[in-house]
Amino acid sequence: MGQGRTALRTSAAAAVSAALLAGTVVGVAPAAQAAPAVRFVDIAGDGGTVLKANVLTPEGADGKRAYPLIVLPTSWGLPQVEYLAQAQRLADAGYVVLTYNVRGFWQSGGRIEVAGPPDIADASRVIDWALAHTPADPEHIGMAGVSYGAGISLLTAAHDKRVKAVAALSGWADLIDSIYSGRTQHLQAAAVLDGAATLTGRESPELRQIFDNLYSSNLTKEQEMIDWGRKRSATTYVDQLNKNGAAVMLANAWGDTVFPVNQYASFYEKLTVPKRLQLRPGDHATPELTGLFGLPNDVWTDTRRWFDHYLRGADNGVEREQPVRLKSRNAGGYEGYPDWKSVTATRKKIALAGSTTIRANVDSGADGGIVFLSSILDQVAQLPPVASLPLLPRRWAAVWQSERYGSAQRVRGTTTLHTTLTPTAESGTLVAHLYDVGPLGFGKLVTHAPYTWHGRTPGAPFAVDLELFSTAYDVPAGHRLALVVDTVDPLYAEHNPSGAQLTFSSPVDDPSYVSVPLGEQ
Repeated sequence: MGQGRTALRTSAAAAVSAALLAGTVVGVAPAAQAAPAVRFVDIAGDGGTVLKANVLTPEGADGKRAYPLIVLPTSWGLPQVEYLAQAQRLADAGYVVLTYNVRGFWQSGGRIEVAGPPDIADASRVIDWALAHTPADPEHIGMAGVSYGAGISLLTAAHDKRVKAVAALSGWADLIDSIYSGRTQHLQAAAVLDGAATLTGRESPELRQIFDNLYSSNLTKEQEMIDWGRKRSATTYVDQLNKNGAAVMLANAWGDTVFPVNQYASFYEKLTVPKRLQLRPGDHATPELTGLFGLPNDVWTDTRRWFDHYLRGADNGVEREQPVRLKSRNAGGYEGYPDWKSVTATRKKIALAGSTTIRANVDSGADGGIVFLSSILDQVAQLPPVASLPLLPRRWAAVWQSERYGSAQRVRGTTTLHTTLTPTAESGTLVAHLYDVGPLGFGKLVTHAPYTWHGRTPGAPFAVDLELFSTAYDVPAGHRLALVVDTVDPLYAEHNPSGAQLTFSSPVDDPSYVSVPLGEQ
């Protein structure tokens, strides 16, 4: 088991990290060559830790006037050249831009703290340095980043009231709900993060222990891991973030296999500051990727507009637009909504009637896909993971289908599952998958989510309530929706002992169902 996880971690991380690193460096090279000189500097972070950074200032800056400052912490495992293309554009637009390699990665000192207190202190030290050594305006400071940089930017805005605007792209607001949702380890995502850290950085002993406890499902350390994650989650500090007042833009992808969108949407609803939520097809960091190559990119364009308004006072209309902007995975352009709740206009229930028993430990063929690859295919070619519903073995998969719909169904929001489960073991895992099923029985994955339990009495039924990952997907007329529940998905850890069985029932006084959120038809 341990060797398998090590192999998974190493192979997944090597492939993904190499692709991202190569793409980033190659992508920014043309912009870097065309840019005015980039100044590479060393900045003393928290405790004197050296942070490698680069600075760009507007052309013609002579020290007689101040410019808005934008600080860009790097993504997990990527070097400080990551943002050069966008940094150049921002500098050309009149910003001082400072990008720095976060501690523990590449040439920066220290060890990886996963957005812990030293990382937040580092960000404040970087701001201090910029105010002392560049023509940066102390009243107009913004932060932005992709992935790891997004999380650090949000946390810094909650702790440093000098930050007036944030663009958090493909990031997290709740770290535990991202990698341990449904009390289930997101194994492939953890393997990519762990392996990338091994390849490009230096893990702290605390982080190494967190990964080891996650892989081994050490329940005696579960609360310790949750507390560790909460300390690194912006949702923990949302009251302070609201008090500080920074304008917050959140952007993510429907298929993000590292930081699923549910936790971002929930966090967005808690914000009382000027805010924006932008969701579109793709996987982790893929919506922003072309912008790192210096190519046109709507996420980076909106990031620039966000800063132009909230740091420079530009009357560009961004504050008058609908703040929630969604793009369906398979139809049309952006849709605007006044808030997240308005995304769902109504709900349609699919009854999960009868009693169905499945056996555990075997992958039925209904899967969430492969980290990065599957959602990228969905983004560029509308090819999500597919399963043949008639061929799914009912011994290992429970299947329920809706009627055939006479009109298109615009799935918008968060699907919920309610059922009664009777397991034969005290611990176990199930994975729920919702499919769009065509006339030939082939299903395209609409959404899914894992669920794990511990400490249950074998043979005693209990209620399961599960939120599947939020999405926007258009089901064509003539198709059905189908719910498939099995016990094995390569994306996640499985906790069913050998030979376990799960029985799903629908008591008369508590019927089972899946509730599908629908937008305006």
